[in-house]
Amino acid sequence: MTISEQVVTGERADLLQALRRHRGFLRQTVDGITDAQAASRTTVSELCLGGLIKHVALTEERWMRFAVGGADAMQSEPIDWVGQFQMGEGETLAGLLAEYDRVASGTDELVATLDLDSAHPLPVAPWFEPGASWSVRRVLLHVIAETSQHAGHADILREAIDGAKTMG
Repeated sequence: MTISEQVVTGERADLLQALRRHRGFLRQTVDGITDAQAASRTTVSELCLGGLIKHVALTEERWMRFAVGGADAMQSEPIDWVGQFQMGEGETLAGLLAEYDRVASGTDELVATLDLDSAHPLPVAPWFEPGASWSVRRVLLHVIAETSQHAGHADILREAIDGAKTMG
């Protein structure tokens, strides 16, 4: 049974609604731009709109692997720390958005089914408290915050392209 066939209520519905809202802001930010615009750097930062879409999709997918299988699952695929923020050769905005849709659909399915109280120890990294664990709920809150933060970044980048403002 897919999430579209399930009735999700309560806390799960609230989490999904928040995540979908911020995904929508991010997607709205790239509405109507070309691949060249999506790949362009409009500030001194290395960020580009297509790269932000790619990064948010990769981050969401990675955290959902953690929610299901812990740190080992999260780290099962290597990270391209630079390339994840850029549009690579042959990548298109449409392709990045399609991948984001695939990831989002998988996350939505997991939100409907995972035990929100289930927790895993965080991977060893300088930005995590040593020995800390995160519940699935905490992971989802983190994904919502990441998506929201990057939607704001994307709004600034888009405004620099053509003056369009999606969040203000």
